Amino acid sequence: MSKVLIFGNSGSGKSTLAKKYCLKNKAVHLDLDTIAWQQPESPDKPPMRMALCDSKQYIHNFITENENWVIEGCYADLLAMVTEQADEMIFLNLPVDACIQNAKQRPWEPHKYESKAAQDANLEMLINWISQYPERDDCFSEQAHIQLFNGFDGKKQMMTSNH
Repeated sequence: MSKVLIFGNSGSGKSTLAKKYCLKNKAVHLDLDTIAWQQPESPDKPPMRMALCDSKQYIHNFITENENWVIEGCYADLLAMVTEQADEMIFLNLPVDACIQNAKQRPWEPHKYESKAAQDANLEMLINWISQYPERDDCFSEQAHIQLFNGFDGKKQMMTSNH
């Protein structure tokens, strides 16, 4: 069995690594971006985080229904809910500049954006978000990720490069 958590800054390569790992190990992939946000009531309103209890229920169902899984995202609060069930943790702690470069080269993510143009329209905001990683103090921050990593007793590795 394989139960892996992958996390890091936006643009660090979490989704790419998770997909490769799942193919190699016949595991099922959960991208936390798909369960962390509510759809806005109207297009002019920003999305809001889903209630943590709703996300927790979805994660619980996912890990109960699947023996081999990879859960990835930048949400330390959601990842902390399943550290006891995980047997491995991978922290992609790349330099901010590398994450920005990865974001600029990111292929279209149809599960997140209706079109490549919509994704590209969000790039400036994403680059700004990525650049704030070391200074933020929220559940998406480097500080929260380091704390999550340091508190995990299972097999773990910190990667500082995608190569």
